[in-house]
Amino acid sequence: MTPNRIGAVVAAGRRHSVGVAPDGAVLTAGDPAAQECRLDDWSGIVAVAAGNVHTAPNTGRSHTVGLRADGTVVAGGWNNDGQCDVDGWRNVVGVAAGWRRTLAVLEDGTARAAGRRAEGACDVGTWTDLVAVAAGDWHSVGLRADGTAMAVGNNRHGQCEVADWRGLRAIDAGALHTVALTQDGRVLVAGARVASGRAASAWRDVVAIAAGSHHTVAVAAGGRVLAAGDNSRGQCDVSSWRDVVAVAAGSTHTLGVRVDGSVLAAGSNEDGQCDVDAWRVEPPQVGSIL
Repeated sequence: MTPNRIGAVVAAGRRHSVGVAPDGAVLTAGDPAAQECRLDDWSGIVAVAAGNVHTAPNTGRSHTVGLRADGTVVAGGWNNDGQCDVDGWRNVVGVAAGWRRTLAVLEDGTARAAGRRAEGACDVGTWTDLVAVAAGDWHSVGLRADGTAMAVGNNRHGQCEVADWRGLRAIDAGALHTVALTQDGRVLVAGARVASGRAASAWRDVVAIAAGSHHTVAVAAGGRVLAAGDNSRGQCDVSSWRDVVAVAAGSTHTLGVRVDGSVLAAGSNEDGQCDVDAWRVEPPQVGSIL
């Protein structure tokens, strides 16, 4: 695997959704007054990330990150910990956003981080040979070109215990868990191994994955969608979805990209984060590093 700019064309945060239009503009759904949704001046975007999957009271603010085709990065929204201070980043090929944190993969396979440092989740300066990164609440995960993974940050629930994983092609991070997709289509889970972990570990023929705060979503061969974990807001009600090539999972909602570029949504719509019926995005190639 080599770094590429085929990143996430949709992303789900705590209370908002973002997508990349075919012309490089950014689509948003959520509270139009929220800073993380006021992105009308962004252009040339090829990938997006949505921050803040934290579920504690009074921490619902969020941020959005965009990767431009020229390898620069833009960010907007809540910036109390400097998670949006990315203006000087260059040669970026991938981005991720978590609670109070933004991560990037550079062309040379190294990583950058901005934001909250208290738990050590920004300690990625020594990482090399990366093709992807993922950001959870208090931990960060990296995927190396050789199919192995590394993680830093809070490990209270074992969410950073990924050193023995091999043969990976994708990773993602939720609030208290980490998920990975293997080359042979299996899903590995570390961390809070509740119903989500047990169910996901039994999935087969998976081509794409996403981790929400407390749920896990996957695209199976043929375009069906699987989900397990917290379904308190209907975020796992995706079994009827078909022809899906990519998924994204937020705090309590899930997005799916169909082969025709249309976008599906399930779960909480309290702030309009599921109002994506009119969206059209450039669908990623099935099996791309998302």
